[in-house]
Amino acid sequence: MNKLGLAAILFLSACGVSADDGFLGDSDGGGGTDGGFGLPDSGQPPVQGVCSKMDILFVIDDSGSMGEEQGNLAQNFPLFIEALDNFNDGSLDYRVAVTTTGRDVDYLLDISIPLPGFPPLDPIPMSESGDNGVMRQECGMTSRWIDRSDTDVASTFSCVAAVGTGGPALEMPLYATQLALGARMTDGTNSGFLREDSLLGVIILTDEDDCSRTDNDFTIQGDQCGENNPDYLPVSDTINFLDALTGERGRWATAVIAGPSSCESSFGTASAALNLQNFVTQTGENAVFSSICSGNLVAPLEEALAKFDAACQGFPEID
Repeated sequence: MNKLGLAAILFLSACGVSADDGFLGDSDGGGGTDGGFGLPDSGQPPVQGVCSKMDILFVIDDSGSMGEEQGNLAQNFPLFIEALDNFNDGSLDYRVAVTTTGRDVDYLLDISIPLPGFPPLDPIPMSESGDNGVMRQECGMTSRWIDRSDTDVASTFSCVAAVGTGGPALEMPLYATQLALGARMTDGTNSGFLREDSLLGVIILTDEDDCSRTDNDFTIQGDQCGENNPDYLPVSDTINFLDALTGERGRWATAVIAGPSSCESSFGTASAALNLQNFVTQTGENAVFSSICSGNLVAPLEEALAKFDAACQGFPEID
């Protein structure tokens, strides 16, 4: 047995799951591919040579409440990599990059509560610094992404995915995606990551809703980035961006792991991510929304892989 298979069994045993429960796959078709983490059996043979490459961008929330989720992602990522390594009989050429949900932003935080006989408090000036879509290059990485051919892919990702919890409190995963794959490509920071003949996969992990906006010096009072708020970027802005970037909807897929409602788990509390749910709904068949409140990211990562697999099978041929 290889080291990843042994690590998987040790991890599952610690969680009270046995190899016979289908997570690692079994001989009777009961819920997985043989010897791998998570791609369900579609009953159809894989399409060889249609989607031979994937460029996967993780957009990870680095705000103050995300420590447990990042740790769980790092813990389960070796199994995710094992599935990519086994994809299409081991022929998939993949690369993985990480950025975060924040940008440099200045705003006013209005926390005043009207009290009889007291003057209202002035809004508090806030200034936060984010990655602005820059793909992180740490942990011995030689470029801003990890290639399949790199040494110890799983450990390197587990290291770089620990993005910390000191990022902006205003999470903007959709705009961060645009920055990472747009402005940071144009200025050369992330250039070279995207390949024309690859399926682009975007995985968003956050316990808040998307609050994407491009301006500064605005005032926030309470939770104002709700669905259809005109002060924030519509989700269609990011969908249209990704369509134009890749050439058509069939050449990109996305998996969002966030709050389906206000919920709690061993990770803590998550807010209802209405904008991100809208993003998935409007994207259509190449998108999936999974709950961050499952208390373990195994199932959401499996669902992401299954969605990317389905998109890969239908990947439009490059002229």
